[in-house]
Amino acid sequence: MLQNEIKESFIELGRFLKQFSNENYIKNETVKNNTLFHDDFIQLIELSQSHNGWFTKDNVCFSIASLANALTKENLDKWLSSYNFSAVKQKNVGLILAGNIPLVGFHDFLSVLISGHKVVIKTSSSDQHLIEFLAKYLISLDNRLKEKITFAEGKLENFDAVIATGSNNTARYFEYYFKEKPSIIRKNRNSVAILTGKETKEDLIPLGEDIFRYFGLGCRNVSKIFIPKDYNFDNFFNAIFEYQEIIKYEKYANNYDYNKAVYLMSNYKLLDNGFLTLKEDNSYSSPISSLFYEYYDNLDELEKKLQNDVEKIQCIVGKDSFLKSINFGQTQLPNLWDYADNIDTIEFLVTL
Repeated sequence: MLQNEIKESFIELGRFLKQFSNENYIKNETVKNNTLFHDDFIQLIELSQSHNGWFTKDNVCFSIASLANALTKENLDKWLSSYNFSAVKQKNVGLILAGNIPLVGFHDFLSVLISGHKVVIKTSSSDQHLIEFLAKYLISLDNRLKEKITFAEGKLENFDAVIATGSNNTARYFEYYFKEKPSIIRKNRNSVAILTGKETKEDLIPLGEDIFRYFGLGCRNVSKIFIPKDYNFDNFFNAIFEYQEIIKYEKYANNYDYNKAVYLMSNYKLLDNGFLTLKEDNSYSSPISSLFYEYYDNLDELEKKLQNDVEKIQCIVGKDSFLKSINFGQTQLPNLWDYADNIDTIEFLVTL
């Protein structure tokens, strides 16, 4: 298949997904093969929380909307324009996908196929249904894709290269197991926000999206804030009060109660608003329902610290441009060219 033909299939997939980007499911009769797939995808979205308790309808639809907005001709052309695909020799690329947020492995899936390779996918048990459905839709658009997409039932086999995502512990296993193959091995990362104390409540309301979207389970979720000495938390707490409804979700509430109890029994000093605890901590990975904070003396010293810790950080969020920071509220809306761990997946794939 030519790259343009694969690209056209993904553009049509974007049009298909656009119908489910909010909970009203606005049907577009011009989408190809809608009769076969539309109602079944609605049913799958509705059942997603039964497959994974964290995959609420709202979060699944948000993930779908992000993909739908990315899969346009303009975005795909912009993304791919800087690469040379002429020398690509088709290989079998294995994917070991995470399952922390809905469709988290889709970008790797897209990257392998758009680069001209075959993909062999080992899904997470936490997120195995959504990407399989989208693969079936793509194959319905062009049956030649059936020869390029394989889902591994058991052990991942018959691959020439691998992209694997997991925890720091599983990464050590991946690095050993795949040491003879070209690979990208992704580990734990977290995102941080830099506050100066000059932000208004209106500035900070979108930061709640970075903290609470997907219940904080993604590597692009803000799990820690850096604040100046004598920081006044009033604007922060007033802003994130907009997200208080999250405590009505039982799994989140259970984590809040448990983590708060652990902190209190350990005599940690906490800030608490009834649905989020703030704890002063030097590490980056805070548990669900908790946000770490750390004071800084000046931005120059903070910049040095973050540069030293670059392998622990996925995104930096802030109002003003600082260390390539992105705006509040944008962490869960990456572009196709915003690569996980800052590793250029397409460059890896075209040089296999």
